Amino acid sequence: MKSTVETLSPTRVRLAIEVPFEELTPSLQKAYREIGSQVQVPGFRRGKVPAAVIDQRVGRGAVLNEAVQEAIPQQILAAVREHEVKTLGRPEVEITEFTDGNPLKFTAEVDVRPEITVPDLSTITVTVPAVEVAEADVDEQIKGLRERFATLKTVERPAAEGDYVQLDLKATVDGEEVPGGSATNISHEVGSKQLLPGLDEVLVGMSAEEEKTFTTQLVGGDYAGRDAEVHVTVRTVKDKQLPEIDDEFAQLASEFDTLEELRNDLQTRLSKVKKVEQIYAARDEALKQLVEAAAIPAPEGIVKEEVEGRKQAMTDQLERIGASLADYLASEEKTEEQIDEELTEAATEGVKIQLLLDTIADAEDVQVSDDEFGHEIVHRAQRAQMQPQQYYDQLVQSGAAAAVFGDVRRGKALASVMERVTMKDSEGTTLTLDDLRAEGEDEHAGHDH
Repeated sequence: MKSTVETLSPTRVRLAIEVPFEELTPSLQKAYREIGSQVQVPGFRRGKVPAAVIDQRVGRGAVLNEAVQEAIPQQILAAVREHEVKTLGRPEVEITEFTDGNPLKFTAEVDVRPEITVPDLSTITVTVPAVEVAEADVDEQIKGLRERFATLKTVERPAAEGDYVQLDLKATVDGEEVPGGSATNISHEVGSKQLLPGLDEVLVGMSAEEEKTFTTQLVGGDYAGRDAEVHVTVRTVKDKQLPEIDDEFAQLASEFDTLEELRNDLQTRLSKVKKVEQIYAARDEALKQLVEAAAIPAPEGIVKEEVEGRKQAMTDQLERIGASLADYLASEEKTEEQIDEELTEAATEGVKIQLLLDTIADAEDVQVSDDEFGHEIVHRAQRAQMQPQQYYDQLVQSGAAAAVFGDVRRGKALASVMERVTMKDSEGTTLTLDDLRAEGEDEHAGHDH
């Protein structure tokens, strides 16, 4: 095999590869075996069909094509090793010349890791706002607790927004009942928009035992997009009653005896949460400065793949909740082009950060132990609600285990960055990774109300 490499840009190369025909012999033999095991020829056992018969039945062209498809990845790998090219993503292959008995000539364009010069980390200084917990932040927490301890009381009056109603629903299209379109005795908060479009407007002013029919457009099921007549019956109307904010409320909602103690505890907890957010903000700013200082170019092919992956994940997530990308675009008042632009911007930034951290990990020879990798697998398996072994097997099958390994390695490189850059808040206080670790330990030691 002969090969040359041409640099197209700082992030892309073109390999030109020429393979003598005789070097294709192993791939040709394999192709005959593969095809021979699939075709059935009278007088021959499956897998024992001679090459000449396969040529006659299937065609020599099909065998050559199969052999070439099998040989190309191996030849690209050999050329990449020969030229010490650090490839990223999938190559785009074009066969430029090939006939039976003659050399195979093809090109492979592929994204590569650009040469990156990482600035001296000790010269990077970032400043983020100081942690401040306002009274209004504590009030918001109290409001949330108060909502959790609210009680519902049946009232003899028409329903208003914020009330809870027990109701029955029955949907029909052209007089026929919609499958799954009926429900009895369900609890619903008026104005929450949690059920059918138009229902909340109908419920306002309805009293217990009152019935109404309204028209709505169905969003899921066999009748999606069709107008349905929905008959609604209100069984009861309940008023949400919030507890008074006093010492008694503090005893009900927490382990504290007084409201002052509860507020102080919430202040401390909020301060810890904001401290973590502050250090993450400092991390993001440090990475942004480093990416800019290193002038890292983003490989187009990798960014494109990342955008496609993110868009597919977004579509899958929407489908799981019974919505579509079109629904999402309508609710956000955005065009698909705007979403693509946002995804491209985020993916470009993400790819640049990965390249930066990979370069730092290589320069510092960052290693990942079996324990560290195993810990990450257990963590991800828990998030996916799977058994660690099952999650790991799935990763190996899909070929994604190396990507997870890469993420752990980048995480260690990132920790190294955060220990060496200078991070301060607007009051001049130095921030360190130890602050983050301390908050994490406090969280594990504490418990939620």
